[in-house]
Amino acid sequence: MSEATPSTRTLSPGLKIAVELGPLLVFFLANARFGIFAGTAIYMAAAAVALAVNRVLTRKIAVMPIVALVFVVAFGALTLLLHDDVFIKLKVTVVNALFGILLVGGLLAGKPLLKIVLDAAIDLDDEGWRILSWRWAIFFFAVAALNEVVWRTMSTDAWVNFKVFALLPLTFAFALSQGTLMQKHMRGGGDGRA
Repeated sequence: MSEATPSTRTLSPGLKIAVELGPLLVFFLANARFGIFAGTAIYMAAAAVALAVNRVLTRKIAVMPIVALVFVVAFGALTLLLHDDVFIKLKVTVVNALFGILLVGGLLAGKPLLKIVLDAAIDLDDEGWRILSWRWAIFFFAVAALNEVVWRTMSTDAWVNFKVFALLPLTFAFALSQGTLMQKHMRGGGDGRA
């Protein structure tokens, strides 16, 4: 694993979670108080602020927060300009499907993209990266499909609750469930058990 250089800093786990989850919680509260359109505008601003705070505190910007902000702003702008909440709901589907497609494409090209994104944090053997990438790709496709079902069959407020209070725990639970695989395929640290 690499250590932070003097020009970069790492956030404490609590602060990292606050910066990453803050915009979603602001979105939930703004939607509950002012509705989906004001909630979307506030979500866009909160996502930009979170990225700026992350940059100031760590002195670097990771790829994933930039990608997330681009999608929030693009789909949020469509939502506001066309006054149609379908776009902010579709963002979850499009982003997750895109991540799934990118992971599968990388695997088919022989380059597990998950390794590029997480390599500094996790040191797995090639087989571990391959399996983990396939699992995350399937998870992303499942989330995209689940989002489609929820936003098409439930109210906007129910969808916001799903986005904030179901997708986040589901993602954390899935990530935690990959611990055994990662331990098995950790370079120099795996114990060979699945």
